[in-house]
Amino acid sequence: VQLQASGGGLAQAGGSLRLSCVASGSVSTINAMGWYRQTPGKERELVAAIVMSGYAMTNYADFAKDRFTISRDTANSMVHLRMDDLKPEDTAVYYCNAVRIVVRPDEPQRFDYWGQGTLVTVSS
Repeated sequence: VQLQASGGGLAQAGGSLRLSCVASGSVSTINAMGWYRQTPGKERELVAAIVMSGYAMTNYADFAKDRFTISRDTANSMVHLRMDDLKPEDTAVYYCNAVRIVVRPDEPQRFDYWGQGTLVTVSS
């Protein structure tokens, strides 16, 4: 699985940005896609994720609820992240993520795939 992210850039506080990510390769094996972010000296953290088949179950970090919206385009193996009411603390490198779960007799095995990061900078 390969992931290609786009859409980062500069925004003013209170503004909006939209990130997109397209998956290629063995896309039929992807169970979920989402976005993580990372700032220098901090661990990468989940922003939002969405299940890619069936019901579009979503998961948001607390800071993303009410401001960010994740959506999917399953026909094109894409996910989008709409970010509204951006704050300076949203400044980070955002990474697209895809998850594949392999069901095994003992326990499920998770495989994570990552795209290149895209920088989001929010000015005050």
